[in-house]
Amino acid sequence: MYKICRRGLCAALAAWVLACEAGAVGTSASSAILIEQESGRVLYAQNADEERLIASITKIMTAVVALEHGKPDMLYTVTAEDMAEGSSMYLKPGDQLRLEELLYGLMLVSGNDAALAVAHCVGGSVEAFVELMNDTAEELGMDHSHFMNPNGLDADGHYSSARDMAVLTAYAMDNQDFKRIVSTASVTIGERYLTNHNKLLRRCEGCIGVKTGFTKAAGRTLVSAAARDGMTLVCVTLNDGDDWNDHMSLLDYGFGCCRMETAVPAGRTVASVLVRGGSVPSVPLAAESDLRYPLKEGERLQITARTPVSVDAPVVPGQAIGELCAYLDGEEVAKVPLVAAAPSADAKNLPLFFNRIWGLPSFS
Repeated sequence: MYKICRRGLCAALAAWVLACEAGAVGTSASSAILIEQESGRVLYAQNADEERLIASITKIMTAVVALEHGKPDMLYTVTAEDMAEGSSMYLKPGDQLRLEELLYGLMLVSGNDAALAVAHCVGGSVEAFVELMNDTAEELGMDHSHFMNPNGLDADGHYSSARDMAVLTAYAMDNQDFKRIVSTASVTIGERYLTNHNKLLRRCEGCIGVKTGFTKAAGRTLVSAAARDGMTLVCVTLNDGDDWNDHMSLLDYGFGCCRMETAVPAGRTVASVLVRGGSVPSVPLAAESDLRYPLKEGERLQITARTPVSVDAPVVPGQAIGELCAYLDGEEVAKVPLVAAAPSADAKNLPLFFNRIWGLPSFS
């Protein structure tokens, strides 16, 4: 009887744990996804590839294109063509602003007028700028996205998916100008005082951005990013009436279930390669950068060095020779270049080789 009760209790506890885990990652969204920014590993997904209206989170793409095709100090004079319905940074024809200032108005207060001004400033026309947006989407492999405008107002043919927006945001967060703008709580632009609409900057531990959105047809859309303990997570929800709470829950879940593992730190020697015709028989190879990947409890990486059997001299420090790969459950999940950690000169030209390294004159 005791064994039966104990088994029943264990089963009940197991069911409770599973229910808690499932509840911890539930959302009110029509589509959602949570990824680790550096690796792109998906920690949670719900209808992630469903194509939907995305409202003003469109402006993440607008900012990326502007930063890649324009310069922050570009000066632009606002025209009547920049006036738009909906959210605004209250531009007026004749105002002169730098592109960077327009981007603050774009990302903090979701200015639809700022979006048109950015498009005209960088692309010359809205049509040309939108073409750049779609080109960028194609380059990033955003197969479930197409843009018709730079501000996210509802339009036929304007859509994206939660996964595509996560891919875009992970890419955008590598741009330090973008990262600085979207993490700004408030800023003064001339006589304008702009406060970021993203409440998670104040409510969520480690939040560093990125963008809110809403139209009646799209519902509430939200993209967030947070960094804790050396790891950054990106969360996207589409058509979510409880997005603030859902994002905080998803981010807490992600940081709780995952940790960033540095399998091999930058500079660590992990292999060597033979040198043909060199002053030494082989040179050591080291990881060019940290080999890291987010892992869940109980997971372990397998590390493999892929190198040629031998290389021709001369070999110089920092020369790329092979790669170091990390595998999880037999699948390659990360890799970094392997580089020579020591030189090997051509044995026939040792004086010339060392003269070049030390900057000494050569005599013939």
